[in-house]
Amino acid sequence: MSDDESSGFAPPLFEAGEALTQIKRKLRDLKLTERGKGFDLRGKPVLELVPGEAQINVRIARKLALTPEWDRLLVNSSASQRKLIDDIKRRLERWERED
Repeated sequence: MSDDESSGFAPPLFEAGEALTQIKRKLRDLKLTERGKGFDLRGKPVLELVPGEAQINVRIARKLALTPEWDRLLVNSSASQRKLIDDIKRRLERWERED
């Protein structure tokens, strides 16, 4: 018997659709512009979101460029969702310093 079964507590299931809505809202709050399945900063692509049934596949630009190189991330839990938002905030701060 696992600890979760003995305590009667199970973490909530990850809802990709609900998480996608929350992520998009946070990205708009960060002043990113939604373009199709992605978001831009000053006309340059920053990230793309591709929802699945139980996860969201994310591509994040390494550098702010018209044709960026991409890092990939899988969002499949609340923790990975928070990690994505924190990562984007750090990159935005870095790109602002580099400009």
